[in-house]
Amino acid sequence: MRYLLAEEMEVVPPKDAHGSSVQLVLVTGFGPFRKYLTNPSWTAVQELRELGLREGVRLEIAELPVVYQRARQLVSGMWATLRPQLAVHVGVATGARTIILEQCAKNHGYKDCDITGHTPEGHCCVEGGPEKIESLLSMRTISKKLATMDLDIIYSRDAGRYLCDFVYYLSLFHGDGRACFIHVPEAIAGCGLRTLGKTLQMIILEMLQQLPADSSLAECCPRAHVGQ
Repeated sequence: MRYLLAEEMEVVPPKDAHGSSVQLVLVTGFGPFRKYLTNPSWTAVQELRELGLREGVRLEIAELPVVYQRARQLVSGMWATLRPQLAVHVGVATGARTIILEQCAKNHGYKDCDITGHTPEGHCCVEGGPEKIESLLSMRTISKKLATMDLDIIYSRDAGRYLCDFVYYLSLFHGDGRACFIHVPEAIAGCGLRTLGKTLQMIILEMLQQLPADSSLAECCPRAHVGQ
């Protein structure tokens, strides 16, 4: 099976075999950076793709480069063209032993260079944007509800001020809060790839339960919760 880079994704109306509308979930992982020739987040996303979600949900996956400017273009383009009901971004948390659900993303403070040696202009995601944007989904509720999973799940309010936080903010901004970010453990082999994939599957299905019954972005989604 071939997995798409973000720029290769086609805009296809989310319909099932009978022509009925389905929910579209976009899940991204990251490409290589630093010591990760194959990013564990992308490995986890590919495993999720093998498992799928459920009937009535179309899953698309894409790999994002660890480059600020290119990631900005791709995330804004995904929301403008695909318009998913939910975007789930997956990144690796070095040294973590748990899955971490990030509640919010910050606009400023991006001073660490990407793999090309660059930082975003002004060290921010969106010039003039709110300092903080929160997901419309409750990560605390999800982490509590899935407390009996094989892998521990916690929630956080600090996604790290690097590409993970950067991509999350942009997705929350362009998707009116209909996005989430999941940090996965670095040592996938230690927790079992299939176990990790199934845990991601359950997390996303739980997230879909929190979405409005009518999941049209234009009709159902108020502007994202923001803060200063």
